[in-house]
Amino acid sequence: MKFQKDSKIVMLTAYDTLFTKLFDGIVDMILVGDSLNMSFRGERDTLSASMEVMLYHTKAVCKGRKESFIIADMPFGTYRNREIALENATRFYSETCADAVKIEGGVEKADTISHLVQNGIAVMGHIGLTPQSSRGEGGYFVKGRDTESWEKVLKDAKAVENAGAFAIVVEGVKSELGKEIAETLSIPVIGIGAGKDVDGQVLVWSDMLGFFEDFKPKFVKRYLNGGELVREAVKRYADEVQNGIFPEEENRY
Repeated sequence: MKFQKDSKIVMLTAYDTLFTKLFDGIVDMILVGDSLNMSFRGERDTLSASMEVMLYHTKAVCKGRKESFIIADMPFGTYRNREIALENATRFYSETCADAVKIEGGVEKADTISHLVQNGIAVMGHIGLTPQSSRGEGGYFVKGRDTESWEKVLKDAKAVENAGAFAIVVEGVKSELGKEIAETLSIPVIGIGAGKDVDGQVLVWSDMLGFFEDFKPKFVKRYLNGGELVREAVKRYADEVQNGIFPEEENRY
């Protein structure tokens, strides 16, 4: 996929065929994110998402896509070393129509990214706040608040680019750091909580449309009160059924 430097890249998650059809062609890239483990499956973090779960949802997303570029998240534990990573990334390519995979990690994952790229797998990197590392780090923390953290994220970005990634997601960093990364790298930088001075943005669809209501991260903007709208519609349906209004004449054979 070729990206226009003068146009911001629009990226959104999707987990099924239905919503993929709604997003397809409007967004440039669709991420089958392991975020589905929390927003779709009700788990407390992303770590228990398995290859089978991610393959299932990636297949469903691929069925609804005609235009948008599809990236599949490599779940936790599936890229512990370069051999395991290649085996699992190959499954995404052979069992789904995903265009690329996404891997979390910087310097420590550069060799793995390089190995996948050398074997014909397109890789999107993911640095900064990496959700798969949250439990080991004791929570979700914004990166780049001090010099040491800033320099580490910048080194990670350069390492991922040098390893051959075609693009990179930068999550949960100071806006100024997001800007510096975008100015330093030649590959597209997609931000999520990384400020506006990057090459594109990604959000989790259920956050953006207001269906996930447990909490709202600071970087999320809700473009729809989806949960409220659905509840109101279901209440109207329940009321009409209970009062003998539905089905009306037009709904009967």
